[in-house]
Amino acid sequence: MNTHAQMSNIGVIGLGVMGKNLALNIADNGYHVAVFDLDHQKVIATVEQEQAERLADKAPRMLACNNISEMLNNLATPRVIVLSVPAGAPVDGVCQSLIEAGIEPQDIVVDTGNSLWTDTVEREKNYRSQFKFFSSAVSGGEVGARFGPSLMPSGDESAWKYVAPVWSAIAAKVDAETGLPIERFEPGNPVTQGEPCTAYIGPAGSGHYVKMVHNGIEYADMQLICEAYQLLSEAIGLSAQQVGDIFKRWNQGSLNSYLMGISAEVLQQQDPLTGKPLVEMILDKAGQKGTGLWTAVSSLQIGCPAPTIAEAVYARAVSTQKDLRVQLQHKLAGPQELSLTDSEKAEFIDNLEAALYCAKVSCYAQGFQLMAMNAKEQGWTLNFAEIAKIWRAGCIIRATFLQSITKAYQQDPQLANLLMADSFNQTIAEKHLGWRKTVAQAVMAGIPAPCISSALAYYDSYRCETLPANLLQGQRDFFGAHTFERTDKPAGEKYHLDWSAPQRTLSKL
Repeated sequence: MNTHAQMSNIGVIGLGVMGKNLALNIADNGYHVAVFDLDHQKVIATVEQEQAERLADKAPRMLACNNISEMLNNLATPRVIVLSVPAGAPVDGVCQSLIEAGIEPQDIVVDTGNSLWTDTVEREKNYRSQFKFFSSAVSGGEVGARFGPSLMPSGDESAWKYVAPVWSAIAAKVDAETGLPIERFEPGNPVTQGEPCTAYIGPAGSGHYVKMVHNGIEYADMQLICEAYQLLSEAIGLSAQQVGDIFKRWNQGSLNSYLMGISAEVLQQQDPLTGKPLVEMILDKAGQKGTGLWTAVSSLQIGCPAPTIAEAVYARAVSTQKDLRVQLQHKLAGPQELSLTDSEKAEFIDNLEAALYCAKVSCYAQGFQLMAMNAKEQGWTLNFAEIAKIWRAGCIIRATFLQSITKAYQQDPQLANLLMADSFNQTIAEKHLGWRKTVAQAVMAGIPAPCISSALAYYDSYRCETLPANLLQGQRDFFGAHTFERTDKPAGEKYHLDWSAPQRTLSKL
């Protein structure tokens, strides 16, 4: 049994990078934590790190466990156990081990991995009689987990009341007025003021769905910045250092974000081996872990347009085709390079800044529309102002831009699309010409900009009261008798033209 003065408040199983740092974060905030991993060296390393980082006047707050039974015996009831293990079979494997070790129905198991949201829904059903399966998506990487992540919990509301105080304590914090992160990266000295970047999302699976869309937006946001880098490099011949300087300047304005900031740093970093810009020595093949793909697939399944997120996934796929690109670079015809004067280059940079902002709005509009459509399908009630708020710090897409999204949904919680918010559509009205010029110049220069251009196509599609889908429905009726509705008849009435008859007749079905 526990030799501490009190039972541990919470258990953490899985002490990889994320699990270890979550455990240390929880301990920093005054909770007693029991930890376990199949690799006992990770248990020892985590406890030793807590000991080394603990302030001198603080008592030990971490208990090393040799097995799951020992952990259960040393947790206060109802037991709260956090899982930080790879998504998929490992989650169910740990759940079975907990059942065998004697977990009880009132106990709470919190999955913090990148699980597919539908798996989470099934797990809550499957384990309902044995314990309360809860989930919480975590964003922010290693540093976020250690000093304040963005947390997206969902599941049993009675379980949330036990998890909520811990989550509020360990989450990233922001200034309520400015929306700016309040950050401190000191072990043993957590940030306690400000609004926590966590809120109850909704029923089982909703938190992981929101995190999945977050990651889809992250894919697109990263690709947008990468396209801006390529345009500045190839269209007007700027060096990596010069592009980094521009990104650093943009990061002081409306494009301020974690991703813009780190992009500037990456571009300004010299390679320790050659002295060249490090970015030029990094092979242009991008990996992915699947959450962007899941977002794109979900948008297709629901019928919600999210072209910029999908194009970001495709861009990574194209990047992996390095050998084919090398073979085709001299075989495929392209235009001549742009020839711009210094003043034209300055205008190009300004237009690109406008394009990046507008495309970012379009991308977020796609993500929030996707969450809204799936929420309607699943019967969830999602608070989009709260979701925007918890993304303002701790997560990878944190940006001052999210404060504007928060305000837009606070003013109109039923906002059908972010583009309907005056704060955004009025700003786009001022900037869209630069967006269009950027896309046109990218096309004329033969420089791919799939995310910037698809974001514009999304925007323009919603500007069109009439789309060519009328012709498409005519085509479908011609070859497959799929029927069509008429503009002059009530909605829902179906018609078919007998295209093969000598005298084509129209029939109502």
